[in-house]
Amino acid sequence: MLKKNNFLKLFDWIVRILSYTVILMLMTFVFKNTLYIDNSYYGLWCLIASVLIYLLNKTVKPFLVWLTIPITGITLGLFYPFINLIILKIVSFILKDHFNIYGIWFAVLVSVCISVLNVILDMTVFKHLTSKGDKDGTNN
Repeated sequence: MLKKNNFLKLFDWIVRILSYTVILMLMTFVFKNTLYIDNSYYGLWCLIASVLIYLLNKTVKPFLVWLTIPITGITLGLFYPFINLIILKIVSFILKDHFNIYGIWFAVLVSVCISVLNVILDMTVFKHLTSKGDKDGTNN
């Protein structure tokens, strides 16, 4: 039962990373002048950026959210997309010429779109994955 639970967690992580990759690809087509991913090994750079975004969302983002609670509260939550923008800028800094995000306002729009698409994926795909695991008795 433990191996099956670990397999489901790994499968969930792989599906999440691949869906982030598809979302990034979609955003580069929609916002051509704002989000740039290098065309050489395009899918690989999208995948690497997705892994970095996932890792930064799990490690750095909670600290940034905690650090910016006052300004997020004052702006009634309107500052929260800027935290996502900071994550994207960190990925841009790490990947240098292979992943760039330009500007502020369209970049905030890109981060909002990425967040909305992630929420939609969580509500549809990942909800069904976890509910199947609950029916099997593998998720605790």
